[in-house]
Amino acid sequence: MCTLAPLSDAQKLDGLNETETSKRYMHHYNFPAYSVGETKVSRGPGRREIGHGALAERALLPVLPSEDEFPYAIRTVSETFESNGSTSMASTCASCMSLMAAGVPIKKMVAGISCGLVTGETDDDYVLLTDIQGLEDFFGDMDFKVTGTDAGITAIQMDIKIHGLTRPIVEGAIARCREARMFIMETCMKPAISEPRPEVGPYAPKIKQIMIDPSKIGDVVGQKGKTINAIIDETGVKIDITDEGAVSVCGIDAENIEKAINLIKIIVTDFEEGQILEGKVVSIKEFGAFLEFAPGKEGMVHISKISKERVEHVEDVLKLGDVVKVVCLGKDKMGRISFSIKDVQ
Repeated sequence: MCTLAPLSDAQKLDGLNETETSKRYMHHYNFPAYSVGETKVSRGPGRREIGHGALAERALLPVLPSEDEFPYAIRTVSETFESNGSTSMASTCASCMSLMAAGVPIKKMVAGISCGLVTGETDDDYVLLTDIQGLEDFFGDMDFKVTGTDAGITAIQMDIKIHGLTRPIVEGAIARCREARMFIMETCMKPAISEPRPEVGPYAPKIKQIMIDPSKIGDVVGQKGKTINAIIDETGVKIDITDEGAVSVCGIDAENIEKAINLIKIIVTDFEEGQILEGKVVSIKEFGAFLEFAPGKEGMVHISKISKERVEHVEDVLKLGDVVKVVCLGKDKMGRISFSIKDVQ
């Protein structure tokens, strides 16, 4: 299973490596007792779940798109229903297909396989086993897991019960694993899904990014978050802003995402003479009306600029909540930006 979310939902890391504070791709591997015919209480992940999940995660990291190409946090979950072989390699294959089905533009298809070994009395007396079963893993001398694409290897894990391996054994195991990976991809994976879907599913969150001047971040956020929360309440999207000015807008409805983007652009852009805008009447005074173009971004229309006909009272023409089009007339003698309704072409 593959789940997509905005980058703000990436896993937070608290470790000794200060440069790595979050993890964008997470692979969770579940190995319930019933998969091997046992019964026991599930008390959270053990060594097997953590280790196998880390291996499958490492196998797919090299083919994932960059954050700029695909600004999502990604989580895959592997549920093991039955086990009589390498479920971590099965998880790698299944997770790769799940990513493609979810519309994640991975660079290449990844498959994995486990190679076993049975040795005799001499170094030349050995047999390599491809895709070992549980019995062969238990009585054998090696569990050599290899994942990769058709172009190379992405991850390796090896467990051995003997003192060491000769060069021919290692070379033979790598060659066997490559042959098996190609077979799995061609006969099992590609017939089901050969390339990533062109876009994410209809129920996946859609994300759009824009860059703004970092000095304008405060305008978008507003006092105590008033402005950004107003945009979120109005459009139902999720907004994340980095210190560099990268704004990510996430939501299900593309129209609401576009609406939020436009509101942010209005907030961070200075009004230009001749620019036509749509504003909502939020306050009426004797001398004119105040319009809100975006949360925290307002302007005034003088009573003389409301209509081509004489207006005695602003309330005769405009009501609170009215949405009207105005044109920017530039700055007046006091340096204030003025707008006009009657001059809209």
